[in-house]
Amino acid sequence: MKLDRLVSIIVLLLRKERVQARELAEIFEVSVRTILRDIEAINLAGIPIVTYQGANGGIGIAEGYRLDKSVLTEDDMSTIISALRGIDGTIPDSRHGILMEKLRNALPSSQLETLDAKVQQLIIDLSPWGPNELLKYSVTCIRKAIENHNEIEFEYIDSTGKRTNRRVEPYTLVLKGQKWYLYAWCHTRQDFRLFKLSRMRELEVTTAVYQPKKVPMERLDWEEPWSTSESMVSLRLVFEKEMESIVTEWFGESVEKLEDGRLLANALLPENNWLYGFILSFGAGVEVIEPLHIRKILAEISKQIYEKYSMET
Repeated sequence: MKLDRLVSIIVLLLRKERVQARELAEIFEVSVRTILRDIEAINLAGIPIVTYQGANGGIGIAEGYRLDKSVLTEDDMSTIISALRGIDGTIPDSRHGILMEKLRNALPSSQLETLDAKVQQLIIDLSPWGPNELLKYSVTCIRKAIENHNEIEFEYIDSTGKRTNRRVEPYTLVLKGQKWYLYAWCHTRQDFRLFKLSRMRELEVTTAVYQPKKVPMERLDWEEPWSTSESMVSLRLVFEKEMESIVTEWFGESVEKLEDGRLLANALLPENNWLYGFILSFGAGVEVIEPLHIRKILAEISKQIYEKYSMET
């Protein structure tokens, strides 16, 4: 990513008096022209970069300008490295490792042991449990499509099980609640939509290149489609006291302990097949108090489950 490269160039210039543009191009695997554009961007950001001519020439920070090398403290660097490691677990990218190494090299060897100790104090793992090679592949493909402005096609299965073929312009990958989503312009809906990667099938990056649309930042509100859904339902759930650890994990501060030790949880959730399955996943440890129509639906589903498994084989 360009931001990673700009930060890395600045770190290198802090460590070396002068660096050849061609050397930078080889390190970051880009053209010399791209490096020169990066240098111009760094200049515009307020750090004066000078190109020196001659046998010992190269690119360096202007003499007389002082950039404090301690602008990133050990705590800052350990936080950045921990975050990069967490990202690398879900989006494998050699650039993450290169950037982490460059951050380490910005410190003298006497401070590396302290930095490593701080990094070990916080481990961020954003990847889901179990095998996730297909998910990593999908994320990598979509990320490249976003960088190159390529449209993508896939079959999408919504929460009701309906399948539709979609062609979209990908803009943003979103990791929320350990689930990956794609924010994209959908040609079918003629509007921006949020797609869950686990519901995509037959993902294909096309050769069609799109002209990026200007997306106001206020549109990037992942909560709005959830909270404004017409299918939202207010639930009152009572759990057996033995379920406390699981209930507090899911519902947090909304859990109230009743006099008999059972737990009352209030939740606002979209009503669909996922909701029915979610409630049933607690087995006999939960009872829906409200609304009544959910009770009836769960009773019917439970009846069908009983009939299926009570049949003689």
